[in-house]
Amino acid sequence: MFIFTPKDLLIDNNSSINTDIMSFFSIDCSTDLGSLFIKIKNNTFNKILQSDKSNNDLLMKQILDFFDENNIKFDDISKVYINQGPGKFSGLRGSIATVKGITLSKNLSLFGCNTFLWSCVKFFNKKDSICSIIKIREKYFIKNFDKNLKSITKPEEISKNEIIKKYKNIFKVIPKSYSKYFDEEILNINNLSIVDLDHNELEFLEFKGLLDKDLIKPLYLY
Repeated sequence: MFIFTPKDLLIDNNSSINTDIMSFFSIDCSTDLGSLFIKIKNNTFNKILQSDKSNNDLLMKQILDFFDENNIKFDDISKVYINQGPGKFSGLRGSIATVKGITLSKNLSLFGCNTFLWSCVKFFNKKDSICSIIKIREKYFIKNFDKNLKSITKPEEISKNEIIKKYKNIFKVIPKSYSKYFDEEILNINNLSIVDLDHNELEFLEFKGLLDKDLIKPLYLY
């Protein structure tokens, strides 16, 4: 299992990157169970959000309460990570709009990730190629990456039979939060790993230059 540690964040002259790199806020509202996460140096704080239609209007209050509960101020962090999806339309749109407001008003850096990439991070440079699969609205979607997690293909719809037959010998990952929607036959095929989405790993993806930082918008699949 890939484990990210602070010593992975070294620059070429062997001096450590600014310790602010260790302080961030992360939010994921792509599924029914959203999550908030803060890392301040070596301390972490997290909260699960029960997502429904009414919660979008309350998201900013939930974030402020989360900071207050843990005696943290926005001045304590230097950046924000947001999951751009794919996932729930309202959750993605609401959370991205909210964090854009936060980062603009507090002068924080904003970075965007997507679930396909996030689910592969544990296998960075460990597999020649990786396929990430999710299921949304009864449809399966797949995206392919090389061993350094550079995109090989755009997300594309794929059938259950194609996954089982065409990709049976290729290493595949499924985010654990999506696995409950998968057909049991897919969950039992070879070369498949079901992974947790760990907010700590977003820092590694940023260091590798794999996160979006210019155009942060929801990732919708059609």
